[in-house]
Amino acid sequence: MMTDPIADMLTRIRNAQAARKNAVEIPFSKAKLAIAEILKQEGYVGDIERLDTKPAATLKMVLKYQGKQPMIQDLKRESKPGHRKYRRAGEMPKVLNGYGVAIVSTSHGVMTAKDAREKGIGGEIICSVY
Repeated sequence: MMTDPIADMLTRIRNAQAARKNAVEIPFSKAKLAIAEILKQEGYVGDIERLDTKPAATLKMVLKYQGKQPMIQDLKRESKPGHRKYRRAGEMPKVLNGYGVAIVSTSHGVMTAKDAREKGIGGEIICSVY
């Protein structure tokens, strides 16, 4: 049994990029799909595809590189199962002074901290990417 599937997703991405893989497959969930879509929207990963394999569906993400360097320099899990981090709209973090992205789970869905700040919505900080 896995206690933190989002941390597992981030670790799989980190390990695949360290091994210079073109793509990574992750067990599918709606939350992971939402995070992957934000990473794609921000330009950190390429194409995202849901594969309906047996016994469970997987999420395939194509990784992007700039020369030999991966687009994602660092992925950090912020809110953990043992220590949740919630912030109000005005307290949303800026990652690397705006060069990175913080991904937040709100009552209006998963979005970037910048979008949550603009909409005036607080929530749980899932991870930060740069």
